[in-house]
Amino acid sequence: MKNIIIAGCLLLWSCTKVIEVNLETAAPRLVIDASIDWIKGTTGREQQIKLSTTTGYYSAQFPTVSGAEIVMTNAGNRVFTFVENSGTGVYTCSDFEPVIGEVYTLKVVLNRETYTATETCIGVPVIADHIEQRNDGGVGGDEVEIKYCYLDNGNEENYYLHRIVSPVSTFPDYKVRDDERSQGNLMQEFFSDEDLKAGDRLNIRLYGISRRYYDYFRKLQVAAGAGAGPFQTTPGAVRGNIVNQTNFDNFAYGYFRVSEVDDRDYTIIK
Repeated sequence: MKNIIIAGCLLLWSCTKVIEVNLETAAPRLVIDASIDWIKGTTGREQQIKLSTTTGYYSAQFPTVSGAEIVMTNAGNRVFTFVENSGTGVYTCSDFEPVIGEVYTLKVVLNRETYTATETCIGVPVIADHIEQRNDGGVGGDEVEIKYCYLDNGNEENYYLHRIVSPVSTFPDYKVRDDERSQGNLMQEFFSDEDLKAGDRLNIRLYGISRRYYDYFRKLQVAAGAGAGPFQTTPGAVRGNIVNQTNFDNFAYGYFRVSEVDDRDYTIIK
């Protein structure tokens, strides 16, 4: 049990009241961050996988996990070994071979238990070179807004993950999108913030993702309470595609994803 002091502003009383809350912390559980990103224009050979454990809700530190054996294999049984940078919980590979449409299998062995997952490498279109900016964007018309575009592949169902890093946000801005209503069309994405100013540099990334990862990410958003409204499902643990083959109940959090990625930088102008 942890005694946490939370200061809450109770508008009904028009005053500040200190509330003492007892929170029960669950036993740590393994977290496998196996996001394999192949950025266009690179070989994709350098990849990494991170292992950590869950921790208390208010803890700023995520304990790292050492001593695991991690390999990936492709459909032709080519093995790619990930070796830990001693004591960091970060496992790296320098000879990975990304191929669009190739099926890869992840295997993590830790404490005599084996975790596995399978995923396909998903391709992605390029972000158009021309990025538009307006200074009267956003819902209220008072934000700096950018618009970027990419051409959807009309021959298949596609799913996308978007990430924008900006100097005015503590964390990256993420969202997912499908092409159900935009099959084969030019797709447009927007990002705005009232605090953006001339000279601020944004990094835009577009990832090709599988339908399974698309569904997983949307569940994460609901669990985090992202814009779901007052009648949303109660947040809970969201499990990915990684399965403990030795002890099913001792599951790990995280997801094994293999994506081609397009990357663009944009500097805000006046």
